[in-house]
Amino acid sequence: MRYSVIVPVFNRPDEVKELLESLCTQTFRDFEVVLVEDGSSVPCAAVADSFRNELDIKYFTKENSGPGQTRNYGAERANGEYLIILDSDVMVPPGYFEAIEAELSREKADAFGGPDRAHPDFTPVQKAINYAMTSFFTTGGIRGGKVKMDKFYPRSFNLGISADAYKVLGGFSKMRFGEDIDLSIRIFDAGYKCRLFPEAWVWHKRRTNLKKFFKQVHNSGIARINLYKKYPSSLKLVHTLPAAFTIAAVLIVPLIPWSIAVLIDASARNRSLHIGLLAVAASFVQLTGYGTGFLRAWWLRCVLGRNEELQAFKKSFYK
Repeated sequence: MRYSVIVPVFNRPDEVKELLESLCTQTFRDFEVVLVEDGSSVPCAAVADSFRNELDIKYFTKENSGPGQTRNYGAERANGEYLIILDSDVMVPPGYFEAIEAELSREKADAFGGPDRAHPDFTPVQKAINYAMTSFFTTGGIRGGKVKMDKFYPRSFNLGISADAYKVLGGFSKMRFGEDIDLSIRIFDAGYKCRLFPEAWVWHKRRTNLKKFFKQVHNSGIARINLYKKYPSSLKLVHTLPAAFTIAAVLIVPLIPWSIAVLIDASARNRSLHIGLLAVAASFVQLTGYGTGFLRAWWLRCVLGRNEELQAFKKSFYK
């Protein structure tokens, strides 16, 4: 078996159906799908069963422990030479595995990841949130952009790693947030070859409204400080920019030029002024959500000296 697709699932049968439908369109077919239900109250067993004639599917259920440990559970039961870690709210284009095969044929890699895009059928808010998470004006292009302020670290919505390397590294840690960056840091520190595969992209739904999006990025800001406490050298200038933006916003520093740049860029990319306006709001939420989480964790852990890993919005892992 060439690939094992590992998918943690929590109350998302409809989105799992969309993911499995997209996997059925693949031009490269040497893969299995390992679905792991993480204590869901709305399981996707019936959805998985409906695809058994089209896909090689394994379906497991377990008590809730969060996505990281759920991925480890799936990896222990996978047969692939490479593990492909996907979130349940993604869809893959028909040439996804072909793109991975082409990259691995060109140059070997122990681990890799790809960027994400907004599907044409996504809602305007989802398209705006996708822009906020992928634009150079907000994340510095570090999530797979062509121009970036730091090297690429694979994220768990679209991450590949050899089964051997995953086993040596022990898979995902017990961190509840930032566990994918933790794994990426350990991949690099162990000397494994890790690359961005720009054509192995996915459609990623992310959150459905700005309130849920704020909770997600606030957790990410906290996770960055938790990661800094574990790996001091992992904190880079780009990670502090949302905090600087947040302080600037509080001090009412003029943000009009930034807002105009985002409006023009997002409107042009999506060919929609409506989405451009939503992207300004989503980008503001992305930066201030991450920034407030970062500052909160910095104050508690770096100034007040708390040793324990911080968490917030504990129920928002999959929401």
